[in-house]
Amino acid sequence: MNAAQTNSRRWWTLSPLFGSLVFIFLYTMAAAFYPGGSQADAHAKGFSWMHNYWCNLLSGKALNGEINAGRPFAYTAMVVAALMLLGFLTVAAMGFDFSKRSKIIVLACGLLSLLPLPFLNSSYHDAVANASPFFGLVAMLFVYAGLYKSGWKSLFLFGLFNLVLVAWNNYLWHFTTLYWLPLVQKITFASFLLWICLVTVRLYRHPKGQA
Repeated sequence: MNAAQTNSRRWWTLSPLFGSLVFIFLYTMAAAFYPGGSQADAHAKGFSWMHNYWCNLLSGKALNGEINAGRPFAYTAMVVAALMLLGFLTVAAMGFDFSKRSKIIVLACGLLSLLPLPFLNSSYHDAVANASPFFGLVAMLFVYAGLYKSGWKSLFLFGLFNLVLVAWNNYLWHFTTLYWLPLVQKITFASFLLWICLVTVRLYRHPKGQA
């Protein structure tokens, strides 16, 4: 069986790439239908890429007091993102030459990181925002290990850069003004999605972490 035939049977490994594109579309639609209001200006019209958070799109009411028509798109986007991330971890667990125990840890931590997400727009927001990334980080550390052992240095370094972005988000949230946090949050989203897509394509072309 040649490489083309092998890849044709492994099309499912590209599911995180397709999921990322669907998430971006739904995120854009949710932002387009968001009535207005942000932390900087409660009376602003529409969604501000500079001042609005992802959580604002999940609220039933916008910060300007109007019904948030973008909420259904945002919740659908969250479900798609959760499935996409779980799919990515599955592809990575199967794509790299991990032991059976390592695969179980990756998938279990990935699932645990996603279970709290439905409570993101609730009174448990802070607890979810702290617990979910912890389990996600454990799963991602295995992915980083797979990248490093495979010699995929550029993707490994890109992954470390994303961890820096996550740390920056947490620093802004806990220790400084929140003015820049919404923008940094979006940059982090975009960077992680790009990284996931690049790793996915690389694993599709080189299963088992082959060079």
